[in-house]
Amino acid sequence: MDRMRVLLLGGGGREHALAWKMSQSPKLDQLFIAPGNGGTSELGTNVPIKETDFEAIKELILREGIHLVVVGPEAPLVAGIRDFMEADESLKDVKVLGSGKAGAELEGSKAFAKRFMEKVDIPTARYAEFGAEELDQAKAFLDEMKPPYVLKADGLAAGKGVLILEDRAEAESSLEDFLIKGKFGEASERVVIEEYLHGIELSVFVLTDGNNYVILPEAKDYKRIGEGDTGLNTGGMGSISPVPFADATFMQRVEDRIVKPTIQGLKNEAIPYNGFVFIGLMNVDGDPYVIEYNVRMGDPETETVMRRIDGDLLEALWLTADNKTAEVSLGVSDDHSACVMLVSGGYPEGYEKGKLMTIESVEDEQVVMFHAGTKRDEEGLKTSGGRVLAISANASNREEALNKAYSVVKKVDFERMNYRSDIGFDL
Repeated sequence: MDRMRVLLLGGGGREHALAWKMSQSPKLDQLFIAPGNGGTSELGTNVPIKETDFEAIKELILREGIHLVVVGPEAPLVAGIRDFMEADESLKDVKVLGSGKAGAELEGSKAFAKRFMEKVDIPTARYAEFGAEELDQAKAFLDEMKPPYVLKADGLAAGKGVLILEDRAEAESSLEDFLIKGKFGEASERVVIEEYLHGIELSVFVLTDGNNYVILPEAKDYKRIGEGDTGLNTGGMGSISPVPFADATFMQRVEDRIVKPTIQGLKNEAIPYNGFVFIGLMNVDGDPYVIEYNVRMGDPETETVMRRIDGDLLEALWLTADNKTAEVSLGVSDDHSACVMLVSGGYPEGYEKGKLMTIESVEDEQVVMFHAGTKRDEEGLKTSGGRVLAISANASNREEALNKAYSVVKKVDFERMNYRSDIGFDL
């Protein structure tokens, strides 16, 4: 298609980065973002619709003559946005970039994902899954594990449903919080206990139509709130790309041992798949092990991955939605990209919204500010989430990219602004 009217679902930093990249395409006619944020409004039309309000999304698609729906976050995928659209005759000509409900179980259920990996022989950590009625067995299974203990809520918990605990008593208490007290509601009705893998994490991203695939630039994110990877898990405090240890040899292992068997495994299980696959890996002495699957791009990794893609992303998404990933042609820049996330004080626990933001102008074209939790009103730009702004900088090497990002951090201010000053320190 020559000129496309596109609807992007979501309102975070990932969606701003996707909107930024898609808006560079000569094939874009008009971009709508639902619900969007204070940054996406500069690239297209924000529409105040929740990304899981399927009926309102349908009305928007028909009213605006949308050709392609790009699904950013996991919630609408797990809830079945693709299945909803495919079942509606009035939407039959609209293409969707995002997996169906069956494929989205790779992220929607940690237990499903582990069983899938086991079935298709993908290297991953030893595990067991338990429900509330199996609390005693779950506690006993801890005896078979060496600390630290890894506990995962089975369902979606906004990136916060994973605990890594050194203390056995704390692990038992957390199991009770998950299974008995319902810490994450339905998401923690079942829990996966996993062996801890010692290594360095890596995020690998694949675009696939279920038959062919394209591997996008890899990235490494930083999940803990505190310096030196301490404190609570967050949705991500920063990212870098490329990742030093992810050389050609390592990435060939990833493709052969993980990417190919994953795509083939979905086919073997008769699970149609169309969209992104995010593979969260651990590099254990040069061998890749899968920690988790997600069925969308990661955040804040997208804010570095999009900065390194050469080519027309919108065309690639259209071709994949049309089951023609084999025709996709995207290059990868030699640039290094670094992202530092600015967050609200108190995040990832309680925090206040509505803080007025001041941002000095930035003249460096290699720096882009991706909005995550912002909104605009008559007073100006304000915070509206835990993760507020992602400062993404490109340069010819990692150190320079990080220096650029941190120099721009100083140009942003809002009450109780917090960030990590050690992104990339471990590399």
